[in-house]
Amino acid sequence: MDPSLPLFVVNPASGGGRTGKTFGSMRATIERTLGPIAVEQTGARGHGIDVARAGAERGHPLVVAVGGDGTFHEVCNGVLEAQVDKRPEVGLVAQGTGGDFRRTVGLEHRLETYLAALASKKTRPLDVGRLTYRDPTGKQAHRYFVNILSAGMGGLVDRYVAEAPAAIGGKAAYFSASVRALLRIKEGRLVCKSELAGVTDERRLATFMLAICNGRYFGGGMHVAPMAQPDDGAFEVVSLGARSKLAFAVQSSSIYEGKHLDKPGTQHFRCDRLELDLVDDAARDVFLLDVDGEPLGGLPITVELIRHALTLRCP
Repeated sequence: MDPSLPLFVVNPASGGGRTGKTFGSMRATIERTLGPIAVEQTGARGHGIDVARAGAERGHPLVVAVGGDGTFHEVCNGVLEAQVDKRPEVGLVAQGTGGDFRRTVGLEHRLETYLAALASKKTRPLDVGRLTYRDPTGKQAHRYFVNILSAGMGGLVDRYVAEAPAAIGGKAAYFSASVRALLRIKEGRLVCKSELAGVTDERRLATFMLAICNGRYFGGGMHVAPMAQPDDGAFEVVSLGARSKLAFAVQSSSIYEGKHLDKPGTQHFRCDRLELDLVDDAARDVFLLDVDGEPLGGLPITVELIRHALTLRCP
């Protein structure tokens, strides 16, 4: 494989399996625009991390995720884990069910738009979050995220979306999972120790979901953090509390239009570092993590922002 070529990391299972069926014709269009490319397909959840890491270490100047938000998450993690003097740029051809990160950076969901961004060679810096958590064996582990990490309802929804049949995609999958999660979710009582530019704070929150936002959208188009900028050196933290699960469900409908921030029980603050845990174990079994659309355990966690850790090929 020629390391001078852009590397396209393709998730054939993304988009309900449509990417695997259509990438052959897509590749011809891509190469007409960009010239020759190198391609590797992923075979399982997490494989994109290994593929992107190896590609970065071979010296590919650009690593492009072809898939959903989870594929982009894996590619970014692989590039960040690579032992290299200079990281390659990253790019995106969104083909998944959510398309949340491409909304934040203003990419219209059209192949020609993605290719124009890649061909322009224009870039923008991206902050990333570094998550420290406990893996299922109890060992301390790390993961990076580029869009949004949420705890609570979002993590439970994410688990159910991952379990959904491949034929159910997009908003249908999220709606079905949201109904299931709403029936099971419990209010979490959280202790948050945050820091911003060296100034520390501690607060207690009662919430059904807390989102640590580098990007603006999650959950298939929910506009949870309209003020977020993925390169400004701070997370926007949004806590969604309510008097009851019914009130939470009613208020949650306003998230798609970004009109939830003035609702009762919603709180917002900024930070560049956060320690988060539940006060007790009452909700621990359902207060789960959603990391860029991927299920990844539960609390406690520590999150740190790394300024301009990645370079995105995007006007």
